[in-house]
Amino acid sequence: MKLRIKSNSIRFRLLRSEVERFASAGQISEEIEFGTDRASYLRYSLVTSSDADSVSARFLGNEISIVVPVAIANRWTSSDEVGFEMDQSIGGDGALKILVEKDFECIDRPDDPDRADAFPNPNVNC
Repeated sequence: MKLRIKSNSIRFRLLRSEVERFASAGQISEEIEFGTDRASYLRYSLVTSSDADSVSARFLGNEISIVVPVAIANRWTSSDEVGFEMDQSIGGDGALKILVEKDFECIDRPDDPDRADAFPNPNVNC
């Protein structure tokens, strides 16, 4: 699962096997380690919730979580739908843009190590 953060936006991109794991387990997580002690890591997770009314993000401890209602997760994982997004209010006029999408093959990098597990790119003429 790839994580991209820019300004007030966060995006997760999942390969085919990751979408399958998310569909079956209801969650998927990755970690990045910045040092040797346990406090020097960042975990990022995509989780389903039957209590959630909409897609939302939270940051607690060392973990970024995007919470997805079960119905949205089921529709996304069982269809050709590329992704889903939500603007989460953060007070005042501010918002956090949340985007979760399927990861496509890179057109211009045939040696990409994720290519075999990526979704077919719809922009490639077959």
